Amino acid sequence: MNKILNTIVNAWRIPELRRRILFTAFIFVVFRLAAHIPVPAVNAAALKSLFAQNQLLGLLDIFSGGTLANFSIMALGLNPYINASIIFQLLTMVIPKLEALQKEGEYGQKKIQQYIRMTTIPLAAMQSFGMYALLRNQGIIANLDPLRLLTLVVTMVAGTVFLMWLGELISEKGIGNGISMVIFAGIVGRLPASFGQTASIFSPENALNILIFVIMGIAVIAGIVFINEAKRKIKIQYARRISGQKMYGGQSTYLPLKINQAGVIPIIFAVSLVLLPSMLANFLQGVPNDLLARFATGVTRFFRPNGFSYNFIYFVLVIGFTYFYTAAIFNPKKVADEIKKYGGFIPGIRPGEPTVHYLNKILSRLTLVGALFLGVVAILPSIAQGITGVATMSLGGTGILIVVSVVLETTRQLESMMVMRSYDSYSK
Repeated sequence: MNKILNTIVNAWRIPELRRRILFTAFIFVVFRLAAHIPVPAVNAAALKSLFAQNQLLGLLDIFSGGTLANFSIMALGLNPYINASIIFQLLTMVIPKLEALQKEGEYGQKKIQQYIRMTTIPLAAMQSFGMYALLRNQGIIANLDPLRLLTLVVTMVAGTVFLMWLGELISEKGIGNGISMVIFAGIVGRLPASFGQTASIFSPENALNILIFVIMGIAVIAGIVFINEAKRKIKIQYARRISGQKMYGGQSTYLPLKINQAGVIPIIFAVSLVLLPSMLANFLQGVPNDLLARFATGVTRFFRPNGFSYNFIYFVLVIGFTYFYTAAIFNPKKVADEIKKYGGFIPGIRPGEPTVHYLNKILSRLTLVGALFLGVVAILPSIAQGITGVATMSLGGTGILIVVSVVLETTRQLESMMVMRSYDSYSK
């Protein structure tokens, strides 16, 4: 914490970084103001009740920065953009042209980013219509005629595009990754309300439970920092080459393998899948077919949030998706080929297939630790509520993971900017 505060204080003393920090703060203010412009014809009380009962909507509200719970003009938040990014990240694995484009440096990254923006618009349109259908079936929003429905969809798509533009402005003129910073601002912006709800239920009888809850929160933050920063450094030695009168190579470096390679993505995939049966069952409970309605009721009970079966399946899915996503973003064979291409080798390991097997073994062990940690973080709200009975702090392990990760990444970027500025001053 002292390191983070010192970095911010030192960055504030530099005029250029101070302007970037102030610009980022200004964008946060614009975002929070726009988040409170509601869409008309929505029953706000019924909407809050629905979000209290549905964890999928609660998770989507986290990524929308709290704009979905009050159904503002930016109700979809950055969810369509995140989905488009995940789609293209997976497509680069199976489409050779996209993979080649990704390797073309800055030009390729800009082209892929443009494709992501274009894909975001139809995804936002589909999600806005789906959200309207869900809220209409729940009696939260009135049945709209085609023109008003089109207006609603266009408004929500425009809100997503506007939010995406704010994120890109932060990336260009502010500090940190813009999209992550907008999500961070939304999560942090909900904290005062959660603290206020917790303070309202405080009493001498539950003081111990709240203290235990706070201690658990601090322990989780410390664990997230440790896991995010932990790396296994694999030594890479490069062979010496003699060309004429000069000798090249012979130096050594390290290949850092993070324990948590996948970040928060496995939790997003897992929670979407584990909550899908209960959401479908909620719709089927009202059908005239008595047998189908009873089956839907049974599914709802089996996937009851905070129940053992729900949390067990959720935990297993997080572990499975962690392995899947880690395999998608880190290819030991490509890494081994790159090492061999430049004359490198791992001491004690032969180049080629032995290096691939060695990296696979190390990566599997690291991923197991990271997957178990993400699984615990995912079911943390249920564990905390079961132990303490405090349900008002709705941030959850996923929100904490996002906040801590963004703070650490932004701090590293500020440090890099200060080092670069010092280097430029020295070179002049």
